[in-house]
Amino acid sequence: MKRAPRAPTPAVRQLRQAIAAMDLVCAGTLLKRWKLCGRPNCRCAQDPAARHGPYYEWSRRQDGRLRHSLLTPPQAQHIARAIKNHQQILVLLATWSLETARVLNIQTTSK
Repeated sequence: MKRAPRAPTPAVRQLRQAIAAMDLVCAGTLLKRWKLCGRPNCRCAQDPAARHGPYYEWSRRQDGRLRHSLLTPPQAQHIARAIKNHQQILVLLATWSLETARVLNIQTTSK
């Protein structure tokens, strides 16, 4: 016979609230880079500090392939927050998993 699910513990309620409070979430990497254009008479050819940029590039896995997108500075700010939220959710889910095991009286061991 199955036991009725228990009401969420205060720790689980807090985890749910933290996840629900996040508005943007995505995985990937955000790069900020400067580039040399390759023209010999350009300022960037003479002075490495005068390279062009910054350019923002978001890399992520999508449909089994690595995808890259060039972003505007405002888009880069939003993606940076979304990536940070994604990383935080992974931590919260790991904590939730441990809390579930604790509630169900399952011993968790690490080797």
